[in-house]
Amino acid sequence: MPDPKKKPARAPASTLSISSRNYSSWSLRGWLLVRFAGLDVQAQVIAHDDQSRQELLLLSPSILVPCLTHEGVKVWDTLAIGEYLNETCPKAGLLPADRVARAHCRAIAGEMHAGFSSLRAALPMNLRAHFPKYKIWARAQGDIERITEIWRECLETYGGPYLFGAKRCLADAMYAPVCTRFRTYDVKLDKLSAGYCETILAMPEMQEWIAAALQEPEEIDELDMEF
Repeated sequence: MPDPKKKPARAPASTLSISSRNYSSWSLRGWLLVRFAGLDVQAQVIAHDDQSRQELLLLSPSILVPCLTHEGVKVWDTLAIGEYLNETCPKAGLLPADRVARAHCRAIAGEMHAGFSSLRAALPMNLRAHFPKYKIWARAQGDIERITEIWRECLETYGGPYLFGAKRCLADAMYAPVCTRFRTYDVKLDKLSAGYCETILAMPEMQEWIAAALQEPEEIDELDMEF
């Protein structure tokens, strides 16, 4: 007979391995997805070894952070994390319920996941920095124009304040780091896009992440250069 006074063993905590909060846009995306899904997860910060530095500096062909471990499942690609959480926590609505909107959401999330390399190279994520009157390369400006086009189309189609309406979803998590880049590099935006950035940056989850980033002791010289 089991001892009624003995407490049952607790299941191992779910974890999300992340890199630098200040520099890692992929870590922020994964963390937001977990928070949007309402999953109880413990964040584990990985030290800046050679692999993580290569990922942050866009020199690695594979991105291994963030990595979610949950109920015996390990999943590390950000889009895969989003799809897994959508299946695991369907009530969170990480993908829209409507078939057409869901396809649209997947398409623009995939575009962020695979594209905008000029923006990533020219405007690296750095939450502690601010570069007013920053000169933007022509190719990066093309990325900015495409991103704001996506935002305007979604906000006008689905009514805002988030990309697919009143609820945060996969697409908002994917584009949230871009909002920080636009603020860091003083990017001038149209009114609708600027309002979306303000909405994202004001989210409690973003405020929590930014506050933690400002307390990080580690710096990566290549990403803290004076532009």
